[in-house]
Amino acid sequence: MKRDMELIRKILIEIEKQYIDVALYNLKVEEYDLKTVTYHCKILYEAGLISDYSGFYADDELYSFGVGSLTWEGHEFLDKIREDKIWNKTKQVMKDKGIPFILDAVKEIATSVVDGMIQGAIKGMI
Repeated sequence: MKRDMELIRKILIEIEKQYIDVALYNLKVEEYDLKTVTYHCKILYEAGLISDYSGFYADDELYSFGVGSLTWEGHEFLDKIREDKIWNKTKQVMKDKGIPFILDAVKEIATSVVDGMIQGAIKGMI
C-alpha cells in the first residue's frame, strides 16, 4: 500500500481531536476504508508519532484496530502542518522543487514555511 501524507495529516488531526484517556478503536476518516486507515496508523506508530497501535485479526482478516495518543513528536509535527495555508504551501514547494513526499522533507519544509511566517511577523512588529 502506498503511503498517503494527506491521510496521515487527517489521522493526526482526528486522534488529537478524539483522544481523551483510552485507546481509540476503529478510527474513521472520511473517504478512506478501514484497512487503509489501519495501515497508516501502523506506520505512524512505527514513525513514533502515535503512542500505540494494535491490530486485531480474525480468519486472516483485519477485524479492528486501536491507537493511542499523539506523542510529543506527533504533536510537534501536527502543529507544523495543521493549518491549511502552511500545509498547502509545504506541498507546493515540494511539488515545485521535485522533492519526494517523505516525512523528514515535510517536517523540514513545513518548519521553513513557519519560520518564514515568524520572521515576517517579527519584521512587521519593528
